[in-house]
Amino acid sequence: MLGVNPYIAFRGTCREAIEFYKSALDAEVLFTQTIGESPMSDMGPAENIMHSTIKVGGSTIMMCDDSRPDAAAGGGNISLAIGLNDPPRAKQIFENLARDGSVVMPLQKTFWAVAFGIVTDKFGINWMVNCDEPK
Repeated sequence: MLGVNPYIAFRGTCREAIEFYKSALDAEVLFTQTIGESPMSDMGPAENIMHSTIKVGGSTIMMCDDSRPDAAAGGGNISLAIGLNDPPRAKQIFENLARDGSVVMPLQKTFWAVAFGIVTDKFGINWMVNCDEPK
């Protein structure tokens, strides 16, 4: 089956983002390679992340550092959506992502969900947390 995975480019903060998502989302790091560890070691600062893949639940997020001077900042018009059916866990994830970030829409009951909220994390990445009724 064809799949689509988000790929986030950070401006030199990818390693910090990986650690943050490990803590905030219980993400599992599947792969990480720095530019210095790659055959393309002349393409940027050796310590920058050339590629990393993390697993969050059943999904993967890929990321890297983009050291180009014109690299885009933050998440632009893309949001990453987290869906779950555990209200306490939704609250914890939302609070974790909001730490040093900003709440766009507080986590609250809506007509479609037990809890829904939007947050921009400290890296400028937009997240939507949607919690359905527990099963």
